[in-house]
Amino acid sequence: MLHKRILLQHTLLLCLICLCLPAAALPGTAPDSSRTRIAFGSCNSQLEPQPLWQSIVAAKPDLWVWLGDNIYADTREMAEMAKSYAQQLRHPGYRQLLQNTPVTGTWDDHDYAYDGAGKEFEKKAQSQQLFLNFMGVPKNAPVREQEGIYRSYTVGEGDRKIKILLLDVRYHRDRLNSVFGLYMPNETGDVLGEEQWQWLEQELTDSDAKLHLIVSGIQVLPTGQSYTNWAAFPQARERLFRLLEKAQAATPIILSGDRHVAELAKIDLKGYNAPIYEITSSGMTHHREPRAGGNIYRVGEQVGALNFGILDIYWQSDYTAILLQIRGEENQVLLEEKLII
Repeated sequence: MLHKRILLQHTLLLCLICLCLPAAALPGTAPDSSRTRIAFGSCNSQLEPQPLWQSIVAAKPDLWVWLGDNIYADTREMAEMAKSYAQQLRHPGYRQLLQNTPVTGTWDDHDYAYDGAGKEFEKKAQSQQLFLNFMGVPKNAPVREQEGIYRSYTVGEGDRKIKILLLDVRYHRDRLNSVFGLYMPNETGDVLGEEQWQWLEQELTDSDAKLHLIVSGIQVLPTGQSYTNWAAFPQARERLFRLLEKAQAATPIILSGDRHVAELAKIDLKGYNAPIYEITSSGMTHHREPRAGGNIYRVGEQVGALNFGILDIYWQSDYTAILLQIRGEENQVLLEEKLII
């Protein structure tokens, strides 16, 4: 209840903060020592124009987070996978970002293997090494010895610490349940695998971070389109919710991609005293038309345009303000939500 009381106490401050946040968040302004800016995106084809990098660089993020489908390799051949990564690394806009911005992230099916691939992919160990090479992960990093790319990344320290939990939703994911060509929920199937579940519980339970970003290549909250999100595996989705309730980690926010549209969603869990938000940013090089339905947890409307995400954290002495944004070309704000914690 303490977390809820804090939210209520600072509700009156929200209007004043909302007035000043957009100006402070404008691209091209001087870095703010009281602000941490994390940018993120997904669904980026190395074969198509990539017009968003100029805007992303102009936003001056402290970190860029890939949310999956970072390239479209769609292959079982690792030589072709390596060529696709190399092509993306040569892109001038992405090279400019890499000059001044740290990069981390996770993968999804198109940069893991091929459309819909899961644990059955026979070359997943080799694919893991190519992905980690693309991310610039050191050769001696422990993640190179485990099965799957899941790992954590920390930004800041003390009372300004942000922990980023990069989930692997492909390496251990069970098969989708297809009946006569139609996808149905796999009631007993898993997404993460037992070792990753144990790792995630420890990372959440033992954490002193102020904010926890849970990065999933596929959406978590929506229950529609069950063949493309966690709803395809109801038992695993419910296990994730129960883990969030058990661990009580401070301010979990889910970042996801995959859907070729952007949207914001939130859910109220019985065992957690604040809404759990999910922001989906997709795609960077191609998109589809927005839809009105399909996500009962949606806040606002879907965004059907090329987009990337911005998460601004404004650190104050007695509260923290969080600005969630979806932006398009020229840093146009397409979707926005403000939180106080």
